[in-house]
Amino acid sequence: MNTPLRKVGVAMLVMVTLLLVNATYIQVVKADDYRADSRNQRVLLDEYSRQRGQIVSAESGQILAGVKPSDDKYNFIRTYPNGPVYAPVTGYYSIRYGAYGLERVSDEILNGSDPRLFVRRLSDMITGRDLRGGNVRVTVLPKVQEAAYKAMVDNGYQGAVVALDPKTGDILGMVSTPSYDPSELASHDSEVQEEAWTKYTEDEANPILNQSISETYPPGSTFKLVVTAAALENGMTADSKVTKAAEVDLPGGVGDLENFGHQPCPGDTLADALAYSCNTAFAEIAADLGAEKLRAAAAKFGIGMTDLRVPLRVAPSALGDLPGDPELYQSGIGQRDVRLTPMQVALLSSTVANGGVPMKPNLVDSYIAADLSDIESFDPEELTGEAAMSQEHATILRDMMIASENNTKGGGKREGLEIASKTGTAEHGTAPKETPPHAWYTAFAPAKDPKVAVAVIVESGGNRGLAATGGSVAASIGRSTINAALGGG
Repeated sequence: MNTPLRKVGVAMLVMVTLLLVNATYIQVVKADDYRADSRNQRVLLDEYSRQRGQIVSAESGQILAGVKPSDDKYNFIRTYPNGPVYAPVTGYYSIRYGAYGLERVSDEILNGSDPRLFVRRLSDMITGRDLRGGNVRVTVLPKVQEAAYKAMVDNGYQGAVVALDPKTGDILGMVSTPSYDPSELASHDSEVQEEAWTKYTEDEANPILNQSISETYPPGSTFKLVVTAAALENGMTADSKVTKAAEVDLPGGVGDLENFGHQPCPGDTLADALAYSCNTAFAEIAADLGAEKLRAAAAKFGIGMTDLRVPLRVAPSALGDLPGDPELYQSGIGQRDVRLTPMQVALLSSTVANGGVPMKPNLVDSYIAADLSDIESFDPEELTGEAAMSQEHATILRDMMIASENNTKGGGKREGLEIASKTGTAEHGTAPKETPPHAWYTAFAPAKDPKVAVAVIVESGGNRGLAATGGSVAASIGRSTINAALGGG
């Protein structure tokens, strides 16, 4: 073979090799990326040619996200009955903007591509049945979700409500307001989708954000549950003496810290301090515990976890830096750099209600195929693998929370129902004394046979402005949610 032919042959061999490498790269290495790319119309048309599975309440079978035939090239359109109420649970599924929330996390089940549905897909192709995705059954109780949402919206409140089953961790309600209507994003009309997306994303309140799990706030006095648990676990008792002072100087001469209304604490024990939410006592208790013990106690409640999924991702809660006593004083009352999600605050009450053992919050009850056969079920799971406090100390803290509820005003109290609770009024912003505080309420009931634990945050005082407190603003929302869960009015 002469030299020119040899060169041509080598060049052709190199080009064929490059073509094979490129084809392998596209079809093997990058296949998943191209398949998931929102611009891939073939994948999109394939997904919409199949009937997407439903998201339903496990308890009642109520459809939270459904599907119906459409008269366009996409064959099916996603529907959201009562969409704004359940948007924090379902998320959205949109041709243009993709999927979010449970629609995204459980997408392979819902669109039928999950490997566990392979036999079903094969059977459908052989028998000629319409291809369908699997269904997601969620733990949310419609009566709880709808009662909490209505209570927030009727008052015009921005914030979140979380309700948990203390024994299992099941999420019974997960509300975020203001909300949005995922049906508008699911529309096959591109103009309707774009208009809705612009409306929601340009809204300063960010209605698409699920504030119950994706936003962190200063927890205010609800954090005193963690400090009390740490104190009990480190040798204090309900009768241990604490300061009654109306104010205390912060170490280092950087200012002072005072009780609400600048009033002395009505009692001088740890039980009194929680019942009357005395800031000065908890500031000193936190400093006496020290950063290491306070962090250790908080971690047992799940504070600081960076990988919590329910299966939606939960933003990490944190204590912030605690370099010295001034920071401990302020952190001991849930201020300074302490930031918790509403889900985490619900876990505080839920843990006390469950005898000191935190259970991992869970939104999905099970996955089922279109023929209603089981794909996967989810059993209760402990959150951290260890108790946050002993059963004895959880009982003591429960009794303190009952006393706190007896001192808490607000509507929704139900005769004959004993609730254990803790309120919080959290300063925030660059000018905290001039900014309406966040109002918190966390509780469980019945106090001595708990079936539901809740957390409520009403941002920036709700309709009470600077006069807002957890009792005057958030407590009635929490009690309405509890009453719905227990079947009361």
